[in-house]
This record gives sequence, C-alpha cells and structure tokens, in this order.
Amino acid sequence: MQIINRGEVTKYAFDARDEPCLKVAQGETFQVETDDALTGLIVDDSDTPQVHNFTGEHMAKLQEAWPPLYNPVVGPIYVDGCENGDVLAITIDWIDPWRYGFSGILPSIGPLGDSLRYKDCAEPHVQVIEHFPGPSGHTRDGTGKYSDKLTWDLQPFCGTLATAPEREVFTSLLGQGPFGGNIDCRDICAVHTIYLNSYNQGGLLYIGDMHAGQGDTEFTGIADETRATVQLSCTVIKNKRLPCVRIDKPDSVVAVGINLPMEQALYDATRNLMEWLEEDYGVPPKDLYIRMSCDPAFRIRTYQVVRALTLQHVVGAEYPKDRLFNAL
Repeated sequence: MQIINRGEVTKYAFDARDEPCLKVAQGETFQVETDDALTGLIVDDSDTPQVHNFTGEHMAKLQEAWPPLYNPVVGPIYVDGCENGDVLAITIDWIDPWRYGFSGILPSIGPLGDSLRYKDCAEPHVQVIEHFPGPSGHTRDGTGKYSDKLTWDLQPFCGTLATAPEREVFTSLLGQGPFGGNIDCRDICAVHTIYLNSYNQGGLLYIGDMHAGQGDTEFTGIADETRATVQLSCTVIKNKRLPCVRIDKPDSVVAVGINLPMEQALYDATRNLMEWLEEDYGVPPKDLYIRMSCDPAFRIRTYQVVRALTLQHVVGAEYPKDRLFNAL
C-alpha cells in the first residue's frame, strides 16, 4: 500500500502547478499521515508532551506569512483517469487521530475575540485533549479526555479536503468552494463518499486538518485539532459538474452550501440538494421543495460558522435515502 508519511509533504495552498506527491489508480487504497492545523503545536506524544502556546515563537513563525501558515495539507494526489470536467469521488475508510489533540482560544479569533464582558474568552488558551483507543484498539472509535471529569466519544473527520482549482491558487486556510477546501464539515468522515469537482488532469487532491471531534459551527474557530492517519480511495465520475460539495452517507445524502451570510449558504445547500435528487433519484423538485417544510426527516447541518478573516459559512441540507423513492 502506498503511504505518505507525516512531514514528507507540507503545503499551504491548493495549487495546480504543484508536482503530484503521489499517483494512485481508481479504487486503489492508500494512506496519508497529516499534521495538525498549527503544524505541530503539540511536539511529542509522551506522557508529558511539550506544548507550544498561542503567543510564542512557534506561532510567530506561522504568522510571518499572510495569510498565516495555518492548516497544512498533503498533496496534490494524482488520480488516474480523472480530468477537468469530471467529479472525483473520495471514500474514507477510517481516520485514526494521534494521541493528543488541542482546542482552546486563539487571539482575536471567534465571536468573543474582542469581548469586554467575557474577557477570559478573549485571552489565548491551549486546551490539550488526550485521545484513547476504543474497542478496535485504535482511536478511530476511541474517547477524548477533556478533563479529569469530562470525556466523550471521538468523531474524527477531515476538516480540509480539496481539488486544485483550474486557474486560481487558494490558501489551504481560507480556500473554500465547489472544489471543497477548509470547510470543517463533520460528515467528511469514515464510510462516507465525498464528491468534488475536478478542474485538472488527475484531479489533484489535497487533504489535511484532521479533527478528532467538533461541535456544530466550530464556534470558536478551533475544534479538537490533531495529527492523524487516514485511509481512503478515489473513483471518477466522468463528464459531470456539481454546484458544490456533495456527501453520500450510508442512510442519507448531504448537499453542501458555502456562502455568506449563513442564510445564503442554506439556500445554496437546498438548491444543491434539489438538483442532486432530481438528476440522480428522480425526485421532482416541487415535491422535495414542499417536503423540506413539512417532513421532519429533512435536516439542516451547520458545519462551520466562524468569524475569522474571509472564511465563509458552511451548511448542509440532508435527506434520508429511504424517503427518496416516495415521490408524489
């Protein structure tokens, strides 16, 4: 099996001019080891790890560039048979978070970054979260220890998954669009298939920014950030173009909208869903349009609503598959 080891490839942009770091066949399973969103904030995985703070030399080096060198990714990965005008379908087998992750409060980031009332919510703080293996012996189904009194089940997912756009170069921190990007979508996870537009020969896939868990909206702008190993494979859907990212789950489908303000992202997601279900499942748009208001099974997912730089809001419109063949 082909593997990209941690540290072999570190990029901070989705750039079609990058030389592929790996070439894979359609359906070939491969693994990628990623770094955390702040490129090694936690230095080691010992029982007493060295942890950089948010205001020290480590962060200063990342902030020398603009936008800051946050959110490293691995790529591009070249998929045989993928061309401009196709859709790349990425299926994630599993994600194993590292022993440690971190969350906390980044200076001036998040809705309370300039708060006078909640001053301690504006001050830099690193919260280390330790990850323990689950029944499988891996952290993919493990638990996270937030404190001595609080733990929860890990729900690892890929925060940044993207194909290189055709002409523009987007930073891995701020790049978002029909090509994917830094959208921190909790449904880009194990056993789901993610559909991204391809704009180049080989698709040119980038991956990184693994999270061991995240609450809806990623309110502070920083989730349970961690290094991880991900196993995945890719196939190609020829001659197809999507309005935005789509996700096929075992029991439902999710159409994503990325825009500002949040209500526009919601409108985009629902239109994406209507187009998808008409084309692939034969659900009349009028029928689905009405069901969105009366069927409790229709859900809106708020993935990323972060106040930081130029990030847009990310919303998903979700509908169960067992409803798709019961049209009017």
